[in-house]
Amino acid sequence: MASERKPMIQHIVSIPEVIEPMVPDQCCIYKVPQHLLKLEENAYTPKFISIGPFHCQNSELNQEKQKQRYFNAFWKRLSLKQALSFAQFKVFLEENQENIVNCYSKPEACKFDKFLEMILLDSVFIMELFLRKSNQSEQKNDYMFTTSWIYIITQRDLLLLENQIPMFVLEELHKRVLLDYGSDNENERCVSFIELAFNYFEDYYPQKLSKKWNMTQNCKSCKHFTDLIRYTYLPRKIQVNGVNPSKNFTTFSSEYIPRTATKLYEAGITFEKVQGRSYLDIKFKRTPIFSWFLCLGCLPLFKCFQTRLEIPYLKVNQVTGSVLRNLIALEQCHYSEQPFICNYVSLIDSLIHTDQDVEFLVDTETIGHELGSHAELATLVNDLCKYVVFTSNYYGKIIMELNEHYNNSWKHYMGRLKAVYFRDPWRFSSTVVGAAFFMFAVVNFLKVLGVTIK
Repeated sequence: MASERKPMIQHIVSIPEVIEPMVPDQCCIYKVPQHLLKLEENAYTPKFISIGPFHCQNSELNQEKQKQRYFNAFWKRLSLKQALSFAQFKVFLEENQENIVNCYSKPEACKFDKFLEMILLDSVFIMELFLRKSNQSEQKNDYMFTTSWIYIITQRDLLLLENQIPMFVLEELHKRVLLDYGSDNENERCVSFIELAFNYFEDYYPQKLSKKWNMTQNCKSCKHFTDLIRYTYLPRKIQVNGVNPSKNFTTFSSEYIPRTATKLYEAGITFEKVQGRSYLDIKFKRTPIFSWFLCLGCLPLFKCFQTRLEIPYLKVNQVTGSVLRNLIALEQCHYSEQPFICNYVSLIDSLIHTDQDVEFLVDTETIGHELGSHAELATLVNDLCKYVVFTSNYYGKIIMELNEHYNNSWKHYMGRLKAVYFRDPWRFSSTVVGAAFFMFAVVNFLKVLGVTIK
């Protein structure tokens, strides 16, 4: 019997046998998924300047003149050796064009004649911008710094997921031109590109400045600026030790939805602002035996009786929503197994349902905002996680402990007692004095009653 051959695919349907992958393996810069984009397109779209191929055709973002000005300024600061090395950087771009293109989720968006020229111009613009940020004397007559709204919007635009160029391109430019040959400017010597980036985005940095430079050694794997900001949000132990999904995350379930902030407070949980931590470094602290007597926690020396949810202070302004949405989009596309930001926003979303929850968190100084009203912040937070999908939760253990505490009737009673009679040391002392007078009156009454009976 003659051997049978498998028919060619074209005999069944008219499609090619070899199809390029949907997303290249090196991909790290994505178009925002449509289901997220439709919710708040403005949050993902540049308002002033385009970087990279996705928005370069938008005439409203045409800042070519400014990019050219910065290119000329950058060229003037180069020595002869640096200029020669800069010429070699263009060769580097040509040799790595395929790698650069593969960093984008839509490689077809990179297929135009001046793609490499655009990458070169954008790279130099960013480098010159960062160098000027690190040297105040160069900012005086530059409207990119002196015009407040342009400075803020440019910062915001450079953080957008769709508005990126690969970090390795910028680091190569910095290494070849500035680091290898040094600079006549003292501020530019021996400073890594990551340090320049940290300095430029300092307004988005959640921790104290003194700790910032320690982090630059641990963020070598950041793919672009959106990824860099995500890294700064991560808990310190993750930044230092890296991610272990099986250890850091628990499988998501409906049990991992905590009560609102006001409900948790009614159950005796104290919300405490902490400084010097990353935004995601939330901790739940309680002492097993002492936590049964929450009402004593109002005294200064009796903090061990408190059950505390420690939340790093979050300041929400007009661009915070956009930043968080882009970080969420990055995780949905690139870090689906490490949804730190998604879990964080989901937790805050669970704590805030109404403007009363916002008011409570503002009063406890765990959240501050520059929006029009508490209700506006509640709406913003509640919209951030719409259509966001994740299957694991970094805060699973904390949420289970919160729910366990909330479902304990005794701690509810202690919480109410604390809220009414032991909210602060003065109310505590008034309650104790009142109770003492009451007991004194009862004892006297019993004494009188005893005499009368006799």
